[in-house]
Amino acid sequence: MTALQAGSAAPPVPDVDFAAGPSILWFYKVTCPVCQMAAPIAHSLDQAYPGRLHGIGQDPPERLRAFDDDFGLGFGSRPDLPPYSVSNAYGVRVVPTLFLIGTDGNVLDSVESWDRDGYRRVSKGLADLLGVPPAKLGIPTSLPSFRPG
Repeated sequence: MTALQAGSAAPPVPDVDFAAGPSILWFYKVTCPVCQMAAPIAHSLDQAYPGRLHGIGQDPPERLRAFDDDFGLGFGSRPDLPPYSVSNAYGVRVVPTLFLIGTDGNVLDSVESWDRDGYRRVSKGLADLLGVPPAKLGIPTSLPSFRPG
């Protein structure tokens, strides 16, 4: 199984209305060191494009809230508990994984693991859809360009 590719129909996600505007889905697990490393960048995406980033955490709600508190995320997340029906519908193999979803409900882009260029590409794609300049995500130079999840 591979992550859904561009052009694929995005499966439904509880409490996310793709018709309300383009969205970013960020799949993660609280114990994943790469997710912890990428969390501040997910926060930057949420700050740059308010209401467009939706967290999908593979953990119980109380652990997601603690992760949110620890990293100051503020966007809230939906739990995707075993057997991980939402993650499986999206073909998530590793976390973190990002998806850019258009208002037509199709996947426009996906990024597996931590990928500096991929996160920037998704940011630019969302900015283009919203008709705004791409956000400066404040990615520290100390972060590697890629780290597998």
